[in-house]
Amino acid sequence: MIQKVIKRDGRTVDFNFSKIEDAIRKAMETTPKGVDAILAATIADKIAKEGDALMSVETVQDAVEVELMNSDRKEVARAYISYRNARTTARRAKTREVFEGIIGAKNNDVTRENANMNADTPAGMMMKFASETTKPFVDEYLLSEPVREAVKHGYLHIHDKDYYPTKSLTCVQHPLNTILQNGFRASHSESRPAKRIETASVQACISMETCQNEMHGGQAIPAIDFYFAPYVRMTFIEEVKVIESLYDEDFSDLYAADIKDYLKQPLEGLKGKDRVLQHAVNRTVGRVHQAMEAFIHNMNTIHSRGGNQVVFSSINYGTDTSAEGRCVIRELLHTTYEGVGNHATAIFPIQIWKKKRGVNFLPEDPNYDLYQLACKVTARRFFPNFLNLDATYNHHEDWRADDPERYKYEVATMGCRTRVFENRFGPKTSIGRGNLSFTTINIVALAIESMNEPTVEKRLEVFMLRLNEMCELAARQLNERYEFQKTAVAKQFPLLMSSLWNGADKLNPTDRIEPVINQGTLGIGFIGLAEALIALTGKHHGESEESQRIGLRIISFMKKKADEFSDRYQHNFSVLATPAEGLAGRFTRIDKKRYGIIKGVTDKDYYTNSNHVPVYYKCSIRHKAEVEAPYHDLTRGGHIFYVELDGDATHNPETISKVVELMDQLNMGYGSVNHNRNRCMDCGHEDAIEGEEVCPECGSHNIDKLQRITGYLVGTTERWNSGKLAELRDRVTHTK
Repeated sequence: MIQKVIKRDGRTVDFNFSKIEDAIRKAMETTPKGVDAILAATIADKIAKEGDALMSVETVQDAVEVELMNSDRKEVARAYISYRNARTTARRAKTREVFEGIIGAKNNDVTRENANMNADTPAGMMMKFASETTKPFVDEYLLSEPVREAVKHGYLHIHDKDYYPTKSLTCVQHPLNTILQNGFRASHSESRPAKRIETASVQACISMETCQNEMHGGQAIPAIDFYFAPYVRMTFIEEVKVIESLYDEDFSDLYAADIKDYLKQPLEGLKGKDRVLQHAVNRTVGRVHQAMEAFIHNMNTIHSRGGNQVVFSSINYGTDTSAEGRCVIRELLHTTYEGVGNHATAIFPIQIWKKKRGVNFLPEDPNYDLYQLACKVTARRFFPNFLNLDATYNHHEDWRADDPERYKYEVATMGCRTRVFENRFGPKTSIGRGNLSFTTINIVALAIESMNEPTVEKRLEVFMLRLNEMCELAARQLNERYEFQKTAVAKQFPLLMSSLWNGADKLNPTDRIEPVINQGTLGIGFIGLAEALIALTGKHHGESEESQRIGLRIISFMKKKADEFSDRYQHNFSVLATPAEGLAGRFTRIDKKRYGIIKGVTDKDYYTNSNHVPVYYKCSIRHKAEVEAPYHDLTRGGHIFYVELDGDATHNPETISKVVELMDQLNMGYGSVNHNRNRCMDCGHEDAIEGEEVCPECGSHNIDKLQRITGYLVGTTERWNSGKLAELRDRVTHTK
């Protein structure tokens, strides 16, 4: 008697008698004689009783064909065989359609899932082939049944699902000092410790490139100014030694000279050691500038993941007040302002200015001049973004202004928005840690399914019950993925699990990574708060105070659940304001098909990212900030605040600083400013003329508008998927 059935994907499930009977009845319905319920039940019963305890689904179906052919309803056998063949053809056709799209380098949502990936190159095509064949494997083999159903029906989205079988983690903040001081092994070669700024720059790039191949998310440096500063002094000493050899004199007393700032100055009028000191400073500044220029150029040209994607990189800086640290910051900003290649805006690394009162925010602060420069650079080049260390939830009780290693107690972010700081299983820090994985809940679908209730309160009651279910399921799925990830061994991630992740230096190559990875975070994300509120109340949170109260109630509930899950599962759970890119249109497509077109909810090709005010809603910068600010404290897994400026911001850095001041006033954690920036793809000319179609320099019509997609920039919108392109068309500027 049949007890278990092996499905096509290899899973073993309990035998279900009714499935045989239902399949026979469906075949009968297509024939002139119609359904013979007694015969269908008789055949199903015979197969169930005479079959082996364990059979494959194909063997069971073969037995159905034999019994039908032996009956007096042979036409049913033919219909059943035809149906089986049609199902097989359909499964193959779907795979073929996807593969042909990849082969033909077509612009569709499969090949444009990630705008940072060039799926048209051979390496990119191989990545997409692997991705599209791996996702079904994950669905069928690695997900539990409830999770699989929730993903299939668009209630949950597992980010980077194609990387699930690799057991890889999402992202990490590189403790770059470990790499620079000790060197590291990459592939078949070893790198010696750095001794000058140029080497430090190159090693930073190699560290991020190497680790990018070991992880499915981004790479960040939490305090590049502090990490590079010692190598500025080493470079200065080298320059003094060069001058010593030229003069044949001993200037060793200058090695430890008290340098107030590394600024290029003319040598005229200077004599003796004063001249030597300034000459060495001038040459050092030139080398630091070249090293920072090389760093940014490399991060925009070095490819990882099989050669089809530049490193998804971020750097945090702004709080090192030493002369050497200030030199690093200044030259990073200068080279960013100048641009890369043909003076193009650098797409990577995502740059983050760490704003801190007493350090760089107020006129009397030592790095205030560099903060002003940062605003000027942002006004032209979109970066740096601004991270508010003064937000109450970004404070660290051990931070001291006179501590030379205070950066350890400063929160750092992964450029698109990921935040890792609090830690139940190790030191509270961003360094040497990252997100393990995250999963997003489609709260819009839950709201739509609550719309039939007569009152807002009743709709909200039903919605919250469903949200609780989905939070529980998301936490279960994240824990299941963690249980799978922790079985990896250290040698699978040679750099990450030897030099970067907290505690990994204690692991042997064959040790499991379980003892150290719990310092990472598991993120529960959400998308479409605005659309969910429209479904529940008729208005989004940007246009209704009632909706805002409900929105905060919803995300507060999710924060409370994340805290509960941290206790229950003993992990660092957090709520993430999801940076939806490929997901922006996926949930919407599913919901349109399921619920139809609902005004303000499913009538677009995308859902609004996380807790943002909709991109189409015209309002002031302050109003948008006041609405979104309270959500930052609730979304400790990551958040971002956007402002869309009108016109050319290049000559208006004051507007940038006003946005940062607003973030400071409203206790916001992280923000960025978008503005109009056109670039001729043929000659490189850039300007901010709205609606420009012809390059005023060379007459080319190949004009692209540089835009931020989810937190990072994309040099061409040709790689954007349909959902994000629809969102781009709807974006409006915010009034001052």
